[in-house]
Amino acid sequence: MSKVTNRFQNKDLFSTMNHAGRFAEILSHFSNVKVLVIGDFILDEFVWGSVERISPEAPVPVVNVERESFVPGGALNVANNIRMLGGTVFPCGIIGRDLHGRMLVKLMRAEGIDTEGVIYDSKRPTTLKTRIIAHSQQMVRFDREVARELNNDQRNEVFRYIQKVMPQCDIVALEDYGKGVIEPWLLTRILKLAKSEGKPVIVDPKEKHFAYYRGVTAVTPNRKEAIGGLSREKNRDTLSIEQVGKKLLNRLGVEAVLITLGEEGMLLVEKSGEVTRIPTAARQVYDVSGAGDTVIAVFSMAIASGANKREAAYVANAAAGVVVGKLGTATLTMEELKSTLSLEKMSGNKKKELLNV
Repeated sequence: MSKVTNRFQNKDLFSTMNHAGRFAEILSHFSNVKVLVIGDFILDEFVWGSVERISPEAPVPVVNVERESFVPGGALNVANNIRMLGGTVFPCGIIGRDLHGRMLVKLMRAEGIDTEGVIYDSKRPTTLKTRIIAHSQQMVRFDREVARELNNDQRNEVFRYIQKVMPQCDIVALEDYGKGVIEPWLLTRILKLAKSEGKPVIVDPKEKHFAYYRGVTAVTPNRKEAIGGLSREKNRDTLSIEQVGKKLLNRLGVEAVLITLGEEGMLLVEKSGEVTRIPTAARQVYDVSGAGDTVIAVFSMAIASGANKREAAYVANAAAGVVVGKLGTATLTMEELKSTLSLEKMSGNKKKELLNV
């Protein structure tokens, strides 16, 4: 029988983590971490405005557009989170030979993100997600995309890049949005190479693709994805989330399943049989766009920095608590992450010492 613990709940954070400097020690290694990020590249567009009336043509709000903004999304949001926290990232994915693809590459270069792993497909558009936001609320989202698997030339080009950069990376993060990059042919070769190189592989999964992920190190689904991953279970909707996590862990043969649960925090199920509940770190929730990207980015960086799975999950939970308090596809700074890891519980001198690691 597995042991269920409510770690971190109603306890002082630092007594639970053995000593006050453990988080600071983990974060101090982030600047040395190198992550290979593979997945679907997306351009996120935000149209910001206000609503003052209802359309006379239909019972819908009229949004007066005030500004627009574009940010890297999907696997590139994972990459951007890693870069913002001081890590080195090597992203690999597909874009179209179009205006939105050029915009993505320009954004990557402006953020100092390596573009060598960008693979072009002249027969598909760059995936664009447009969100209309008014008065701090998302009104509607519409997607422009063509989701299909890569052709043989593109598969080979992607894998050649992966073979080139994986030896210099500490960990591999796969961001699967179901647009075609993460598919069995490529994933089989990635896992074989990662195993030979001794690199952990963390996956932010797509609900319909769980059969692909057997043998990865860990998966980080949200509640809906985790339940959906048990497609062969007739009674999956009646299972507790702990039972869902354990079944996924056994079915995939992974070391850990980290399930994000929104306002309920996270649940970590480990191969050892231990199940850990972590309460949410969010103080307010404005927008969950890209929160899963932040979770896999920080979870991967923490593991590459020497954290165990529970420590990495707690740091990732703290990071998610920051980004859901921001509008749009967001990242966080190291200062925000350190602050959210509750250093205010410490004395002034000790807090200053750890914040300056």
